[in-house]
Amino acid sequence: MTAEYKVHGSVAVITLANPPVNGLGLSTRQGIVDGLDKAQQDAAVKAIVITGAGGAFSGGADIKEFGTDKAMQEPNLNSVIAAIENASKPVVAAIHSVAMGGGLELALGCHYRVAAPGCSIALPEVKLGILPGAGGTQRLPRVIGVEAALNMIVSGEAIKSEMLAMLPGQKLFDKLVDSPEALAAEALAFAQSVADVRPMPLVRNLPCKHPEGDAYFQFARNMVKGMSKNFPAPAKCVDAVEAATKKKFADGMAVEREIFINLMWTAESRSLRHLFLAERAASKIPDVPSDTPKREIKSVAVIGAGTMGGGIAMNFLNAGIPVKMLEMKQEALDRGIATIRKNYEAQVAKKKLKQDKYEQRMALLSTTLDYADLKDADLVIEAVFEELGVKEAVFKQLDAVMKPGAILASNTSTLDVNKIANFTQRPQDVVGLHFFSPANVMKLLEVVRGEATAKDVMATVMAAAKKIKKVAVVSGVCDGFIGNRMIEQYGRQGGFLLDEGCTPQQVDKAMEKFGMAMGPFRMGDLAGNDIGWAIRKRRYTEKPDMKYSKTADLLCEKGRFGQKVGKGWYDYVPGKRDAIPNAEVEQMIADHRAALGITPRKISDEEIVQRLVFALVNEAAHILEEGIANKASDIDIVYIYGYGFPVHRGGPLNYANEVGLFNVVQAMKRFAQNPLDDAAFWKPAPLLAKLAAEGKTFN
Repeated sequence: MTAEYKVHGSVAVITLANPPVNGLGLSTRQGIVDGLDKAQQDAAVKAIVITGAGGAFSGGADIKEFGTDKAMQEPNLNSVIAAIENASKPVVAAIHSVAMGGGLELALGCHYRVAAPGCSIALPEVKLGILPGAGGTQRLPRVIGVEAALNMIVSGEAIKSEMLAMLPGQKLFDKLVDSPEALAAEALAFAQSVADVRPMPLVRNLPCKHPEGDAYFQFARNMVKGMSKNFPAPAKCVDAVEAATKKKFADGMAVEREIFINLMWTAESRSLRHLFLAERAASKIPDVPSDTPKREIKSVAVIGAGTMGGGIAMNFLNAGIPVKMLEMKQEALDRGIATIRKNYEAQVAKKKLKQDKYEQRMALLSTTLDYADLKDADLVIEAVFEELGVKEAVFKQLDAVMKPGAILASNTSTLDVNKIANFTQRPQDVVGLHFFSPANVMKLLEVVRGEATAKDVMATVMAAAKKIKKVAVVSGVCDGFIGNRMIEQYGRQGGFLLDEGCTPQQVDKAMEKFGMAMGPFRMGDLAGNDIGWAIRKRRYTEKPDMKYSKTADLLCEKGRFGQKVGKGWYDYVPGKRDAIPNAEVEQMIADHRAALGITPRKISDEEIVQRLVFALVNEAAHILEEGIANKASDIDIVYIYGYGFPVHRGGPLNYANEVGLFNVVQAMKRFAQNPLDDAAFWKPAPLLAKLAAEGKTFN
């Protein structure tokens, strides 16, 4: 049982004990009901307190039960709350640390609520594509007001208990204690003080109205519609809260329940729940137990003060970790420091960072021109030019000066981490840390595990990633790792589409309508078309049989490298990122098409999306087969956080599951018949073919 029962004088205390956040799993729910029964049968008990052990009152649903029958098994959360409301003795919620989702709904079902300051209060279900399913949309408006409640429910964001306590007329907290340490004693005293109060107050009986009624809810719908076009849940939250103001409590609960069940079945909710679990699973490495000892990371060194090096340094400075940055010339260091200052000053100007915090962070940054000055760093990350010879020189220097046990990391995006490790006498200490640009903004971190990388190094860098607020995904060693290896196939399909009749803007618009942050050609302009050109030149030698469109090469021969030079597939105006179609580029594509003897054809948006996305899917299946990625959900996380794949579709492999792998394979067979495409590539990866034949999914 994950709920403990103890009696303190005349007060019974039920303590939720299901770490880490006291999730309301079946065992915990049963423990609450059993505790209520015991307390009501004990004549010496006059009142009941419900609280949580450890660092939370309750974080809500137990994620281990997501998608299982246990989540709805009796007593479900609505039944638990009914048992509390119908208790013959007063029930007091003693809230601390975290009260979210079902945890807050549980507290709202209690007769009284005593809270500690600093507690995070939220109904975050909208972030999973659903709404609160145990009365949250009906009870919260009754205790903090309709507008405040709707804002919380639609945003899913947490608000501190002391802020909520300041709302005029709020009835959420009957008492806010002075400190978390005082909560237990104060809750017991409060329970004793209300032991004889009858009838006991119920949130469900409080009035719920909005003075503007229909006009307010129409305004709310318009606001929500503009902010959440791909997600049905926020608009449905408005409907549920409106029902609280217009219907009897029981009828409002029925509306909430019907909406909840309907949302659970949407593809958007399935995708968001998939990503919620995938992000938590990404940090788990099959052969690296959670209790693996970790090395201390008290100081970091960064090699290279360019855009990437500066961004990497900022991550650690933000986390309060000292950073020493090395460059070959003082001017390069000065430029790097100036860029970091500029980034922080922009945050200060937007009031996203306080001046004193900015100064504290800059005080943690030091610079050097001498490798010997890095010798005491616990972790060193190189962010130098992406060329193996340059990396070799850096790692030989680091091997000579770094202390034993220091972790040596490369920010390479494509190069062989095993070769880099072998430039040193300590390959067990070498790992790839592929930050995405801009490194101080992008959440994804690919952690590349070499053949010799020690398990404690992996455990250490995964923990460090969490500390600097990155979502880390482990990749094995291959050309391009997970993300860039897949994006190469996506880009190849983009090139074939141009050859066959598309314009860059048609392809980009189709992918952006699908939900991508930007299409392949705008993405190429942002990243630098010369980078792709360099990779293709390497491919022409390494893989002479691989088929490529030559259109992108022609673009690069014209010096159209993208945003950094003001021209790529599109033209750019200084200071703006608007992609302006260029007639010469379109003529270049048409001329190349004519030179190849290709008659352009009309290509549908559906075909564009399928060819680009299924190219990602097929390459991902190869990556899984080869063990480069540990699990399919890791690949989805890479594409959501690193490449702008639409969140509401849950990543390329989750999207393929939703389409149906049989249908994906059938589409690939059609693409293989296209003489202008690459028939060999469209042969389904063995894993994909097997799963499709068996009617299974990547999960």
